[in-house]
Amino acid sequence: MPASPDHDVLERFASIVGARHALRDDAAMAPYVQERRGLHPGRAAMVLRPGSVDEVCRIMALATATRTPVVPQGGNTGLVGGQVPDGSGRAIVLSLARMNRIREVDVASDIVIAEAGVVLQDLREAAADAGRLFPLSLASQGSAQVGGLLSTNAGGTAVLAHGNMRDLCLGLEVVLPTGERLDDLRKLRKDNTGYDLKQLFIGAEGTLGVITAAVLRLVPQPRGTQTAWVGVASSQAALALLQLARERAGSDLIAFELIGETALGFALAHIPGTHRPLDVMTPWSVLLDVASHQSDADAHATMEGILAEALAAGLVVDAVLPASQAQADALWRLRESLSDAQRPEGASIKHDIAVPVSRIPDFIARAAQIVEDIAPGARLACFGHMGDGNLHFNVSQPVDAEAAAFHALRGPMSDAVHALALEMEGTLSAEHGIGQLKRAALAATAPPVALMMMRKLKATFDPAGIMNPGKLL
Repeated sequence: MPASPDHDVLERFASIVGARHALRDDAAMAPYVQERRGLHPGRAAMVLRPGSVDEVCRIMALATATRTPVVPQGGNTGLVGGQVPDGSGRAIVLSLARMNRIREVDVASDIVIAEAGVVLQDLREAAADAGRLFPLSLASQGSAQVGGLLSTNAGGTAVLAHGNMRDLCLGLEVVLPTGERLDDLRKLRKDNTGYDLKQLFIGAEGTLGVITAAVLRLVPQPRGTQTAWVGVASSQAALALLQLARERAGSDLIAFELIGETALGFALAHIPGTHRPLDVMTPWSVLLDVASHQSDADAHATMEGILAEALAAGLVVDAVLPASQAQADALWRLRESLSDAQRPEGASIKHDIAVPVSRIPDFIARAAQIVEDIAPGARLACFGHMGDGNLHFNVSQPVDAEAAAFHALRGPMSDAVHALALEMEGTLSAEHGIGQLKRAALAATAPPVALMMMRKLKATFDPAGIMNPGKLL
């Protein structure tokens, strides 16, 4: 285990970035060592905020020479504790926030080269200014950064049409633990010259190296979009609606989000300015988007055709089409507020699972019974990206229950829910990663050969064990 850096070592680190960007005061470091849910309190010896790839190289070379642990960090929006240090106070947090330059937008090639600290919202706006779309979209896009999104292989609401970060990345610039720089910023869609090295670092949660820049795919801006909010009587009806929408819209079906009534009720109760989209209350709602490369009228016609056929088939109880972009944004605000709306309801136990799309209704029914058996009266706040099989199977404490007593059930409940997902050929982590939260679960459930290969990769790239120690493996 690497030792805590002494005063002289810290001074050497500080000299690389300058005193202004080397934080040592506890108050100044607090935003970098605390994650949003407070599940993994951490401490750091220092926070370094480099402004260039050269500075990152020098930091990592010194870290390896002095065996100083380094925790790379983006926007600190992760939910599994992968981006914060442990409580030992040995590690240096390496914030990439200052490396926020968009180096190039190449419209002819439909790519953008962005540094690790570029905020997702800024990236999307830069693409829009060039007449293009960077399709990744998620609730934390106002603070999530490119490096963190790649390190966790982030997904979001448009994976159905465009894939996750692994699919959107063509090349990477990475600083290895030794301080060596891998320049793999290739713009090519086709390149079969050896191993696809970038894939080793995407989803590795900063355990193999520090991502400093990336080549990312852009797509043409759609000329029209249409949103719909649909009430359905069951998750089975939602699945049938998804199949119908795919058949009618094809690749123009951009998003298909499933929302349980309990989760929606929390948002309506606790998020100011929200309103129930439909006059009727249904057990489940679906929020879907259709795009068109022709016009708004074309997107509207496609959506109307889907809903008309769904109503005729008895799949839909009621539906509404927003009449303006502001109304569509209000519907998406409801969806993006679901996680935060759980907080006022007390303690919660959250699961980020995925199963084959066809098995979602069965998973929900069986997992709901598991939750009831373990925590009678607990409230299921389930929602997620039904189009790609990813559910946020969240559970809020029973009304008037003790938070500590409910939190004590996290282990057995999560173990049972994860076991069910694996039984159904799914995963216990669909888009949030492993971090600290699911490290033991990964060790207990991953195939032994897969774990062996991951540990060999870790030992090869990071023999000193300094890269984000205690995370993932």
